[in-house]
Amino acid sequence: MILGLLTPTSGDAKILGCHVSNNPLQTKRLIGLVSASAGLYQWLTPRELLHYFAVGFGLSEEQATQRTHDLSHRMGIEQYLDRRCATLSTGQSQRVNLARTLVHDPPVVLLDEPTRGLDVVGSKVVIDFVAQLRESNKAVIVCTHQLEEAERFCDRFGLLYRGKLKHEGTLAELKQETGHPSLVEIFLRLMDDKSAKADELIERKQGLDDE
Repeated sequence: MILGLLTPTSGDAKILGCHVSNNPLQTKRLIGLVSASAGLYQWLTPRELLHYFAVGFGLSEEQATQRTHDLSHRMGIEQYLDRRCATLSTGQSQRVNLARTLVHDPPVVLLDEPTRGLDVVGSKVVIDFVAQLRESNKAVIVCTHQLEEAERFCDRFGLLYRGKLKHEGTLAELKQETGHPSLVEIFLRLMDDKSAKADELIERKQGLDDE
């Protein structure tokens, strides 16, 4: 919904005062997206790919070249900058994908399941990337099922269950609210509570049917 790909049933979101619903194109220019399902153009090199996206976001040829140079150094991809993306390992591809996300220097970055399918090394690349974003004072929103990882690099949390926001706050606030020491335990308790209530409703219905 923040990207304008889905229309909310109610409410709105703003990025730097820009309403998502009224200015979808401008909103997209303010956001960088990292997704486990977003691939690279396999027959382009990382240099060509970064330059392509930079120009697409409105940078001049000179700015695109400089931005590609800066990001290749920042993300540590200089050694394979001119290899085709099809030849890169999973971790190398992830670094290029993260660099692509920052090519237009967005103030907001969305990460959708960024470590899905990655090994330990690939996951660390993402975690280090989030740390860099925080140091750059960018707003970062992470959607993940890896709750232990989320505890390592997020400041605030929102626990969703069956499409509804059940808990929201800092880890300290959630611990105080629920009495549980970790996001995993909080979420498991949430599921247990819901399951228990569902079982109770089923038993009541069966009792009524028997009567």
